[in-house]
Amino acid sequence: MKKQLIGLVAMALSVCAMETKAQIVPPPSSAQTISQGFGLGKITLTYARPNVKGRKIFGGLEPYGTVWRTGANNATSLKFSDEVIINNTKVPAGEYGLFSIPGETEWTIILSKKPQQWGAYTYSDKDDLMRFKVKNEKLKDLTETMYLDFINVTPTTCDLQMKWERSSFVFHIVTDIDAKVVARIDSAMATAKKPLYDAIIYYYNNNKDMDKALVWANELEKTPGMPAWASKMWKARVQLKKGDKAGAIATATAGIEAAKKDKNDEYVRLNSEIIAQAKK
Repeated sequence: MKKQLIGLVAMALSVCAMETKAQIVPPPSSAQTISQGFGLGKITLTYARPNVKGRKIFGGLEPYGTVWRTGANNATSLKFSDEVIINNTKVPAGEYGLFSIPGETEWTIILSKKPQQWGAYTYSDKDDLMRFKVKNEKLKDLTETMYLDFINVTPTTCDLQMKWERSSFVFHIVTDIDAKVVARIDSAMATAKKPLYDAIIYYYNNNKDMDKALVWANELEKTPGMPAWASKMWKARVQLKKGDKAGAIATATAGIEAAKKDKNDEYVRLNSEIIAQAKK
């Protein structure tokens, strides 16, 4: 049995090598690479997309309870430029094989420390970095071509979703970059080129120290070349978050006047929205 397995793998690698030298016809399963910006880095997903072609896939072509490459041809791979957290477990930066075990009601997701594999022929659980369970979501409509992609993406969280035939699974990915970002901001603030605008936005969006953000907003107003309608909008947002409604209204009103002078309708609207919120 072992000799047969080795023979199959060797044959597959040989075919792969021949296809690499000269692609005469298109492959049955198209290759796709997705690069998703994430945190301060990115995630790179590489896989091949098989089609249903009228076959029974899960519980048929891909039996329940059997390790699957989560795609076709080479095993699907995930490459993280920075450390991430999956299923409450830290995953170091690096490249991993994404294997899975289909089930009627749930899937087992596997990250393997050995990403470069043809199929799952040489897969070994000794190479597992982690395993965890996810729900098998039944799809109403048929998904002919296998689909893997990132959904519900924020600067620090996203979901990886798989859909094929009438099955789907999703798992959550998180990156904890706050301490690193704050340290970078603090370091940059000690230089001549202070990142005031970006720092204010980060502190505002992440509900951090609004007193510090207001100091930066006051400094931003005095920065040469900074449009008043933009600096005042962000200062007004910070003031409103601090509970200073009167201050926010006064600052946003000045922002509207500056935006009208420059015929910038978008910032007339944005500053007006702050006033409306402050008056509630």
